[in-house]
Amino acid sequence: MEYKKTLSLPRTSFPMKANLPQREPEAIKRWEALGVYRRLRERAAGKEKYILHDGPPYANGHIHMGTAFNKILKDIIVKSRSLEGFDAPYVPGWDCHGLPIELQVDRSLGKKKRSMSTAEFRKECRAYAGRFLDVQRDEFRRLGVLGDWKAPYLTMNYSYQAAIVRELGRFFEAGSVYRGYKPVHWCMSCRTALAEAEVEYEDKSSPSITVRFPVVSGAEKILEGLAEGPLFAVIWTTTPWTIPANLAIAVHPDLVYAVVAVEGGYYLAADELVKPLLKSIGTSDCRVVRKISG
Repeated sequence: MEYKKTLSLPRTSFPMKANLPQREPEAIKRWEALGVYRRLRERAAGKEKYILHDGPPYANGHIHMGTAFNKILKDIIVKSRSLEGFDAPYVPGWDCHGLPIELQVDRSLGKKKRSMSTAEFRKECRAYAGRFLDVQRDEFRRLGVLGDWKAPYLTMNYSYQAAIVRELGRFFEAGSVYRGYKPVHWCMSCRTALAEAEVEYEDKSSPSITVRFPVVSGAEKILEGLAEGPLFAVIWTTTPWTIPANLAIAVHPDLVYAVVAVEGGYYLAADELVKPLLKSIGTSDCRVVRKISG
């Protein structure tokens, strides 16, 4: 006897085997043939907008768990807002500049890079980014992410770069741009500039020094009513080589400072740091004679 014939089982057209590697592309192809994203935009026309600004991934290789997780979460948000009645378009984008792309191109070029001009290297980076944004676009679409994949924003598009220049021009017109000094991080091995977000800092303990600066203005007011003597503001630093270029020190307006009488004068220091200060300079022959606010 076939026992399955004795069971009351539902009859469906679903196959037992999911066969997703074949069925997923078929489903996505069907969605695109139906113009699902376009029809969603038409249906939502005139409704309240919900815009999700896409922080773009680097076009520097195949997608990974991080980029996939990021894109899937954004897709869930956009689709949920659409179901809530918002007009929620999604315009994907790619960051086509920066060290991650340069490193990949470096690896592919090898020693050849040394004989290339800057313009030639940039051309290679542009071609590399263009190739992998197409790869990532197909991979994101395989995840079922709906968006305007035919018209993404790319940081290497000349229209995108022109928009940046125009905005910079507006800053100039408003008088918001000034010329000054700014440190630029440089990678010795990659021989390229680094963005601040690309710099990873390692925790490090460094020896410090305690330095006293003579107070050259306002000392009389601070020491009013006390015995005469020089007043020094005390600081500590782990970068002693910067001391020769030091022009001033600052106090915090919300902190309480203590005037400490020591042999030969007075020290001005944050009240809560007096004990560690005295410990660092190795003296106990002192007393707090006054407290003032910053």
